Amino acid sequence: MQDYLISELQNVSLSLFRKDFFGIFHGSISAKTEDGKFIINRNSAIFDKLNKGDFIELSSKKDYRWKDASIDSEIHLNIYENISDARYICCVYPPYTLAYSHNRETIHPKDYFGYKTLGSVEIYNPNNFDDWYERAETEIFRYMKKSEKHLMVIKGFSVYAHGRDINEVIKNIAILENSCKLLYMSKQYK
Repeated sequence: MQDYLISELQNVSLSLFRKDFFGIFHGSISAKTEDGKFIINRNSAIFDKLNKGDFIELSSKKDYRWKDASIDSEIHLNIYENISDARYICCVYPPYTLAYSHNRETIHPKDYFGYKTLGSVEIYNPNNFDDWYERAETEIFRYMKKSEKHLMVIKGFSVYAHGRDINEVIKNIAILENSCKLLYMSKQYK
């Protein structure tokens, strides 16, 4: 089972990297293996060529493996522990979405797929980046749980997405990015 999950994450990771949603060392992707356990990329992972050794299994009991795991591991753990339908999680950096988030509070897709699939997407403002990573591990899962959304756009930072199916997770991310790209382009041609 774990080999299958790693293979899925490798394929998805390459696609996300090619779309410029992951940087060389920026981003995270994980899959829940069982209650209290998940696999996630290591902190040194290069997303366009992940291999089996680029993943590490973590449990809610923190041990020596946590120091080698992604900086986002605590955020992923809290989502898995508090949102029952989270089976896969991604933290990505889609450029049009993040650029669009800088001076807005909500994304209102004007294209068919964005409108029908996502509706309006609220942009979460972390306000102070100085202590964001200390707050992120609780603020992200609390926001997702309260909003009952599977997608969270964090102003000037990233997009977190979770779901029961990895294809659904990346589909929503791609639709969001395409909607933001179309919104940007439509302003260029006015």
